[in-house]
Amino acid sequence: MNLPHLAQRLFNTPLALHPRKAEIVMAALAERFGIARVTRAGAWDFDEDEDFSRSAREDCGYDNLEGIGVIPVHGTLVQKLGSLRPYSGMTGYDGIRHAYLSALADPDVKAICLDIDSPGGEVAGCFDLVDEIYHARGVKPVHAILTECAYSAAYAIASAADRIVVPRTGGVGSIGVIVMHVDWSQKIKSDGLQVTIITYGDRKAETNPCVPLSDVARESLQAEVDAMGTLFVDTVARNRGISDDIIRKTQAACFMAPDGVRLGLADAVAAPDAAFNELMKLAGV
Repeated sequence: MNLPHLAQRLFNTPLALHPRKAEIVMAALAERFGIARVTRAGAWDFDEDEDFSRSAREDCGYDNLEGIGVIPVHGTLVQKLGSLRPYSGMTGYDGIRHAYLSALADPDVKAICLDIDSPGGEVAGCFDLVDEIYHARGVKPVHAILTECAYSAAYAIASAADRIVVPRTGGVGSIGVIVMHVDWSQKIKSDGLQVTIITYGDRKAETNPCVPLSDVARESLQAEVDAMGTLFVDTVARNRGISDDIIRKTQAACFMAPDGVRLGLADAVAAPDAAFNELMKLAGV
């Protein structure tokens, strides 16, 4: 596992992620992030397998099922994965975009199903993809069919579809942003280490994990979170035709299927197969 690279993607950066997922990530990785060992933060260390084989590179990223282009949006969402399919518990916005544009251009695809089961993920890259899906509305029917849940960034993607259908045990929402900062200064001190940070510019290292977070740094992070949160609220309000005040008042809460429909965050409660059959009838296939 490439821990430095994970740290870069998890800490001090805005995440549109279900809060419990964020807690699980922190608990699972806290003991793994050491400070005595320094390694290069390079690319993901993937094993060569079928996802990166020649046949995978020729893959369009979706499955054509009876004229419906099914695009998987599963697991943690990241900006760039380099794979057109979900890989190692993640889906890349780059892969979703490629699959979506390919399905739109495919004359054999009459409608598109966003097959979603995800707690969300990175903010970076999310809203550009959401706008891409939203602005292509009307070209072909696009339904977000949840096999379980669409939270945070995953919900942003679902909201861009023409229709959202959630199973009765599923959920939607978590329309908010979170930043996690880890302060290692006490551990550094207890380990008998001393870290000297030399910068040009007083704020160059303001979120460095080796020093406590200053008030100025905290305010800066909060301003960034507020800006991303406002973008999230405005985007969902536009996509769903709901007042931004209603979205904001959810306070990034998560909602079970019936409450999600009541609030206008989803359109119907139904099993995925029933929702898929409905889309097939709409597309005339």
